[in-house]
Amino acid sequence: MRCLVQRVKEASVSVSGNVIGAIEKGYLILLGVSQTDTEEVTDKMLKKVLDARLFEDENGKTNLSIRDVSGSLLVVSQFTLYADTRRGNRPSFINAGAPDHANSLYEYFFVRKRKSRECLLPMGNSARICRLL
Repeated sequence: MRCLVQRVKEASVSVSGNVIGAIEKGYLILLGVSQTDTEEVTDKMLKKVLDARLFEDENGKTNLSIRDVSGSLLVVSQFTLYADTRRGNRPSFINAGAPDHANSLYEYFFVRKRKSRECLLPMGNSARICRLL
Protein backbone atom coordinates (compact mmCIF):
# COMPACT_ATOMS: atom_id res chain seq x y z
CA MET A 1 0.00 0.00 0.00
CA ARG A 2 1.24 3.44 -0.87
CA CYS A 3 -0.05 6.70 0.53
CA LEU A 4 1.05 10.00 -0.90
CA VAL A 5 0.19 12.45 1.88
CA GLN A 6 0.02 16.20 1.29
CA ARG A 7 -0.61 18.52 4.23
CA VAL A 8 -3.12 21.13 3.07
CA LYS A 9 -4.90 24.25 4.27
CA GLU A 10 -7.75 23.25 1.97
CA ALA A 11 -8.29 20.73 -0.83
CA SER A 12 -11.04 19.53 -3.10
CA VAL A 13 -11.68 16.91 -5.76
CA SER A 14 -13.82 17.71 -8.80
CA VAL A 15 -15.26 15.42 -11.46
CA SER A 16 -16.65 17.06 -14.61
CA GLY A 17 -16.65 20.40 -12.82
CA ASN A 18 -18.60 19.12 -9.81
CA VAL A 19 -16.89 19.12 -6.41
CA ILE A 20 -17.26 15.63 -4.93
CA GLY A 21 -15.08 16.19 -1.86
CA ALA A 22 -13.56 19.16 -0.05
CA ILE A 23 -11.76 19.74 3.23
CA GLU A 24 -10.10 22.53 5.13
CA LYS A 25 -6.97 21.87 7.23
CA GLY A 26 -5.82 18.27 6.92
CA TYR A 27 -4.33 15.75 4.53
CA LEU A 28 -5.03 15.10 0.88
CA ILE A 29 -4.13 11.43 0.48
CA LEU A 30 -3.62 9.54 -2.76
CA LEU A 31 -4.09 5.88 -1.79
CA GLY A 32 -2.60 3.12 -3.96
CA VAL A 33 -3.35 -0.53 -3.26
CA SER A 34 -1.15 -3.39 -4.48
CA GLN A 35 -2.24 -6.92 -5.24
CA THR A 36 -0.50 -8.20 -2.10
CA ASP A 37 -2.00 -5.70 0.38
CA THR A 38 -4.18 -6.97 3.21
CA GLU A 39 -6.40 -5.55 5.93
CA GLU A 40 -3.42 -5.79 8.29
CA VAL A 41 -1.34 -3.62 5.94
CA THR A 42 -4.24 -1.15 5.75
CA ASP A 43 -4.45 -0.96 9.56
CA LYS A 44 -0.73 -0.18 9.78
CA MET A 45 -0.92 2.47 7.06
CA LEU A 46 -3.89 4.18 8.70
CA LYS A 47 -2.08 4.22 12.04
CA LYS A 48 1.01 5.77 10.41
CA VAL A 49 -1.07 8.46 8.70
CA LEU A 50 -2.98 9.36 11.86
CA ASP A 51 0.09 9.33 14.11
CA ALA A 52 2.45 11.22 11.77
CA ARG A 53 3.45 14.55 13.32
CA LEU A 54 3.28 16.88 10.33
CA PHE A 55 1.60 19.97 11.80
CA GLU A 56 3.39 22.78 13.60
CA ASP A 57 3.03 23.36 17.33
CA GLU A 58 3.14 26.77 19.05
CA ASN A 59 6.96 26.79 18.65
CA GLY A 60 6.88 26.19 14.90
CA LYS A 61 8.07 22.57 15.22
CA THR A 62 6.29 19.84 13.27
CA ASN A 63 5.15 18.11 16.42
CA LEU A 64 1.37 17.68 16.06
CA SER A 65 -0.62 14.90 14.42
CA ILE A 66 -3.80 15.25 12.38
CA ARG A 67 -5.70 14.19 15.51
CA ASP A 68 -4.08 16.96 17.57
CA VAL A 69 -5.28 19.65 15.16
CA SER A 70 -8.73 18.07 14.53
CA GLY A 71 -7.89 17.97 10.83
CA SER A 72 -9.63 16.20 7.98
CA LEU A 73 -8.66 13.53 5.48
CA LEU A 74 -9.57 13.67 1.80
CA VAL A 75 -8.65 10.28 0.35
CA VAL A 76 -8.53 9.56 -3.38
CA SER A 77 -7.98 6.07 -4.77
CA GLN A 78 -4.97 6.21 -7.12
CA PHE A 79 -3.73 3.03 -8.79
CA THR A 80 -1.10 5.00 -10.72
CA LEU A 81 1.06 5.08 -7.57
CA TYR A 82 2.05 1.55 -8.64
CA ALA A 83 3.17 2.55 -12.14
CA ASP A 84 6.41 0.85 -13.18
CA THR A 85 8.22 3.09 -15.68
CA ARG A 86 11.60 1.38 -15.67
CA ARG A 87 11.24 0.01 -19.21
CA GLY A 88 9.80 1.52 -22.34
CA ASN A 89 7.38 4.41 -22.69
CA ARG A 90 4.23 2.74 -21.47
CA PRO A 91 3.97 2.27 -17.69
CA SER A 92 3.08 -1.15 -16.34
CA PHE A 93 0.48 -1.42 -13.60
CA ILE A 94 0.97 -5.12 -12.93
CA ASN A 95 1.69 -4.47 -9.24
CA ALA A 96 -1.47 -2.41 -8.72
CA GLY A 97 -4.31 -4.25 -7.05
CA ALA A 98 -7.20 -5.49 -9.17
CA PRO A 99 -10.12 -3.03 -8.98
CA ASP A 100 -12.25 -5.27 -6.73
CA HIS A 101 -9.36 -5.88 -4.32
CA ALA A 102 -8.34 -2.20 -4.29
CA ASN A 103 -11.93 -1.00 -3.73
CA SER A 104 -12.35 -3.50 -0.91
CA LEU A 105 -9.29 -2.20 0.97
CA TYR A 106 -10.18 1.42 0.16
CA GLU A 107 -13.57 0.85 1.81
CA TYR A 108 -11.91 -1.02 4.68
CA PHE A 109 -9.70 2.05 5.31
CA PHE A 110 -12.87 3.96 6.20
CA VAL A 111 -14.58 1.15 8.08
CA ARG A 112 -11.56 1.02 10.43
CA LYS A 113 -11.60 4.78 10.84
CA ARG A 114 -15.33 4.83 11.61
CA LYS A 115 -14.98 2.03 14.17
CA SER A 116 -12.45 4.13 16.05
CA ARG A 117 -15.26 6.70 16.45
CA GLU A 118 -12.93 9.48 15.40
CA CYS A 119 -14.59 10.66 12.24
CA LEU A 120 -17.74 11.64 10.45
CA LEU A 121 -17.84 10.22 6.95
CA PRO A 122 -19.80 11.85 4.15
CA MET A 123 -19.77 9.56 1.12
CA GLY A 124 -18.47 10.64 -2.28
CA ASN A 125 -17.97 9.03 -5.68
CA SER A 126 -14.23 8.49 -5.94
CA ALA A 127 -13.06 10.53 -2.99
CA ARG A 128 -13.89 10.13 0.67
CA ILE A 129 -13.73 12.67 3.45
CA CYS A 130 -12.98 11.96 7.08
CA ARG A 131 -13.24 14.76 9.63
CA LEU A 132 -11.48 13.92 12.88
CA LEU A 133 -13.45 14.72 16.00
